[in-house]
Amino acid sequence: MTEATMKPLKTWSHLAKRRRRPSEYEIVSTNLLWHTRDKSEPWDVAHQGVMADWYRHYRNESPVQHDDFDGFRDPDELVYRTYNILQDGQENYVEGLLDQHNDEEHDKSLDTEWVNSLAVRYAPGRYLLHTVQMASAYLVHMAPASTICNCAAFQSADQLRWLSNIAYRTAELAHSHPSAGFGENERRLWEDLPLWQGFRELMESVLATRDWAEAFVALNLVAKPAIDEAFFRQQSLSARRHDDILFALLSEAALRDSERSRRWTAELVRYLAQNPENVPAINEWLEKWVPLGESAISIFCAGLADNPEAVDNAIAGTRAFRAQLPLGA
Repeated sequence: MTEATMKPLKTWSHLAKRRRRPSEYEIVSTNLLWHTRDKSEPWDVAHQGVMADWYRHYRNESPVQHDDFDGFRDPDELVYRTYNILQDGQENYVEGLLDQHNDEEHDKSLDTEWVNSLAVRYAPGRYLLHTVQMASAYLVHMAPASTICNCAAFQSADQLRWLSNIAYRTAELAHSHPSAGFGENERRLWEDLPLWQGFRELMESVLATRDWAEAFVALNLVAKPAIDEAFFRQQSLSARRHDDILFALLSEAALRDSERSRRWTAELVRYLAQNPENVPAINEWLEKWVPLGESAISIFCAGLADNPEAVDNAIAGTRAFRAQLPLGA
């Protein structure tokens, strides 16, 4: 054996071409998916069967392709350690808000109209955010690169945090307003109340989407922005007009997570657009999904308390986000 073959590498082989010391993010996040090594046989144990066929068809044979999916990088370069540090600070802030407003008996000061609105438009929202969590988790399993999987995993964790906070707030509001139905009617309202049916149709359709890239487009370019703009941003404006500052501050905290989600989403679209053949496929999916997203916004925001411009503003917010993406006219 020659001396050249014995010479050890100074870093991991897939990072050597960068000719610099790899960061913590690169070391623990890149090239982690062993089942992307062979597109025709993704699973070493069973090359035939439902799971192998699923990954071959809905990931490896997706209309969206790239020569190097593993070259994608999260613009925030989050890893599990730094994500926990970041969100520990977020949770301390949220807990401080809840404790302060609880000490001030904030919920007892809310007017009846707004309490009734919270009972039908806010408390059932944990079902909505749970669908976003599940759809994000599907991307974790199906994305063709570990750096994409990680972003989707953190997004899924964000949704779990906020649906948990909705559940907590539901219990608090039930204590302050025991006759308003908090904690009793949310599932029925989610399934039957007309204002939820646009989002329910949208998210059930997203959850039934199999191709990984279409699932990403439907969720991150359409559904999640629609939820952020309608459920959080526009409902937050109504809350301020009813002196519910706690709702507004919690929504602002949730939207900070959404800003991070939009950063990696936009970066991934830019990365995919390096292959010009991907752009028509993404635009075709947007033509399919955007009407569902805007319909969900219109149904939910119609009649939102003291916010007659909610529909137009929420739709404009989603369009502004997509307009920055390199997808052509």
